[in-house]
Amino acid sequence: MSGLVAIDAGGRVPPFEQVRSQIAAQISAGYLVDGERLPSVRGLADELGLAAGTVARAYQLLEEAGLVQTARGAGTRVVRPAEVPAQVTEAARALASAAREAGLSADQAAAALREVWPA
Repeated sequence: MSGLVAIDAGGRVPPFEQVRSQIAAQISAGYLVDGERLPSVRGLADELGLAAGTVARAYQLLEEAGLVQTARGAGTRVVRPAEVPAQVTEAARALASAAREAGLSADQAAAALREVWPA
C-alpha cells in the first residue's frame, strides 16, 4: 500500500478524508481489487504519521460506502463494488442536474438523498 496514500498536512482537507478519498479512488480505478487486504489501521497510521483513530475513521467511512469489509482476524479487505443498474445511474444524473439548477452542492444533493433513504 505504501505510496498509494499521501497526506497533505497543510491542506484544507482533513487527513481522514484524504485517506478515505484516496483509497476509494484506488478501488474505483481498479488499483485495489476485490479481496485485496488493506494495511492494518495501526500500520497505515504509523506509515502516514497519523493517529490510529484518523485511519479508523477513514476505514469506517469506506465500509459504510460498501467499498471495504472488516472482519476480526481477516483485516480490512476491498469489496468489489456492485454494478449500478442503468436506471439508477440515470436517476442520479437527473438528481445531479436538478440540484445544480437549484444551486445546490454535491454534498447538499447527497444529503437530500440520505434524507429520503429508508432507514
